[in-house]
Amino acid sequence: MKARRPALVPCLACLLLSIATASCSRLVVENKPILTHQHHAPHEGTAVVLGKEQYHLELVCDATDGTLTAYVLDSEMDNFIRLAQPNIILSIKTADYVGTLTLHAIANTATGEKIGDTSEFQVKDELFKKTSAFDGILKLITVKNSSFIEVSFNFPRGNDQD
Repeated sequence: MKARRPALVPCLACLLLSIATASCSRLVVENKPILTHQHHAPHEGTAVVLGKEQYHLELVCDATDGTLTAYVLDSEMDNFIRLAQPNIILSIKTADYVGTLTLHAIANTATGEKIGDTSEFQVKDELFKKTSAFDGILKLITVKNSSFIEVSFNFPRGNDQD
């Protein structure tokens, strides 16, 4: 009578190979990096997304002189986008303040930007010397042929959901 051990050996080998392959596959998946869509603000400010990543507004607060500067940028925050509008209106809310502030277009001779053709807007207010965080609503901004109304954000978190 023949022993059945030799038939058991190939089955055992297949089982071990399956376990090893499954373990390796799982490790590869677990070590795979999770990719996220990120933007880097050129002035290290707060990114406010306009639309579905069509454009961005970068907000930079300078507490020393009490200014808030907004830069209008493209979808990847690589290029500045000039606007025709003379100002940007924000509704601001902090623990101690609720109000509306107007950021005015800034001309820049170095870039050739002028009022009515600029990507930079600014307001100076004592509020920005006292607070480093606020909730805001961008009332209206028109970038190229797209208008964005009532865009909510937090400073310094922004509104990017990615």
